[in-house]
Amino acid sequence: MAAIDILILSNGPGEVTTWVRPVVQALRQQLGDDRTQVRISVVLSPCPHATGKEAAIARSYPVDRVQEPEHFWRFLLWGKTAQNWDWRDRGVVLFLGGDQVFPAIIGKRLGYRTVVYAEWEARWQQWIDRFGVMKSEVISHVPQQYAHKFTVVGDLMAEASGGAWGVDAQAASRRIGRGAREAGGAGGAENLELIGLLPGSKPAKLAQGMPLVLAIAEHIQASRPQTRFVIPVAPTLELETLADFANPQKNPVIYQIKGTTAELILDPATERPILKTPTGLYVELWTRSPAYDLLSQCCLCLTTVGANTAELGALAVPMIVLLPTQQLDAMRAWDGIPGLVVNLPFVGNGIAKAINWLVLRRLGLLAWPNIWAQSEVVPELVGKLQPQAVAEMVIDFLTHPEKLQQMRDRLRSIRGQPGAAQKLANLVREEIEASG
Repeated sequence: MAAIDILILSNGPGEVTTWVRPVVQALRQQLGDDRTQVRISVVLSPCPHATGKEAAIARSYPVDRVQEPEHFWRFLLWGKTAQNWDWRDRGVVLFLGGDQVFPAIIGKRLGYRTVVYAEWEARWQQWIDRFGVMKSEVISHVPQQYAHKFTVVGDLMAEASGGAWGVDAQAASRRIGRGAREAGGAGGAENLELIGLLPGSKPAKLAQGMPLVLAIAEHIQASRPQTRFVIPVAPTLELETLADFANPQKNPVIYQIKGTTAELILDPATERPILKTPTGLYVELWTRSPAYDLLSQCCLCLTTVGANTAELGALAVPMIVLLPTQQLDAMRAWDGIPGLVVNLPFVGNGIAKAINWLVLRRLGLLAWPNIWAQSEVVPELVGKLQPQAVAEMVIDFLTHPEKLQQMRDRLRSIRGQPGAAQKLANLVREEIEASG
């Protein structure tokens, strides 16, 4: 096989961590790791939810080159990368986030075949060579003349259940259990109840979610001292940044939602980073990513809406989904044009409140497992949430483990099957072969 280039187009933190990672690994498994034969480049486009760390995360994968989003428009319009990359004669442009018109334009300029991963809608069908879609419903809206371009590959977010990057559950269990013993926890590691706290990775969600989940955790531990809490820190977040959302001097929303403050310290027993609240609650901060090994050990997770719910669903981990609305204009985590409009100066606050009010009138089916099942498999709590009321719901689940088991069984029955990344990589390989 002649040397080829694979150019991956992506954008936001969710796409880079949950789409690009498993697909890159699948490409390396199918096409090999000989960089003289198969070179993988990642070009990021601007995203309103970007944290600035997407490029660094992409560089941690087995890829050869990564370009930051600030250089994207120059590349799109004139074909010039910031470092004047060279391009091989044969290659494939693979779309994993952004606008679907990007691979059409870039593929045409480079003379490369194009493959698009499409969750809900497939566009520019006349210009794209192949589509890997999440569900067959996407194909039902496609004109017959383009149907041959489409293949159902499944949900990339379901790759969490496939163990593609190694689920070291035993190691996670030993680490948390050791921490419980060293901290002198009630009952030791044998009776450990581990709850994962996933308040989000974007400032709009963290401002409310972080103090809320800490307050809920305090109420739970007051009733069940054997319970331990852990936050799997998103790779796009610095620990200090995360801690700022529990600092009342930097996050005035804390008192508005009756949340809890915390300080970032090192656990004196384990020398690992933790958040310590005024009641003495320790919340461990888990910085290794992906955290599937850790999440698989949680009996329950408290999470915001987003990709987290898909990953937990794929792992069959019971969850309660929280969407507090005490500060309605703070929820600015929208995609596309609405995401840009609500962040405009002067008018953004009012528009954000209006958009969020309209969206929140549609209660239910906000979490991915519920969307998949078209019913409420996991509880969704939307509104001016009170920490004690949420804690009481959690305690009820913990005291009735059969309820958690029912939720776990239901999640297993509806989750997508792993293998989407391998199927998508197979489409790329077929297009390479088709290019001669």
